[in-house]
Amino acid sequence: MSTEPRGWRKSSRSAQQTSCVEVGRTVDGAAVRDTKDRAAGYFTTTAGQWAAFVGAVKASRFDG
Repeated sequence: MSTEPRGWRKSSRSAQQTSCVEVGRTVDGAAVRDTKDRAAGYFTTTAGQWAAFVGAVKASRFDG
């Protein structure tokens, strides 16, 4: 079984943007990488960390 992230996706809300991140699935969570520099690698999160982050975004906790 491969441990590399799969199914990289960019948000449909950022389709026209050049400064974005992509999210890929991992066996136990998610991976995030910069679309401008994919060769630089990615960082990973656990499923719980990713769920907490997505929940905070949906709750507008990062809105300025």
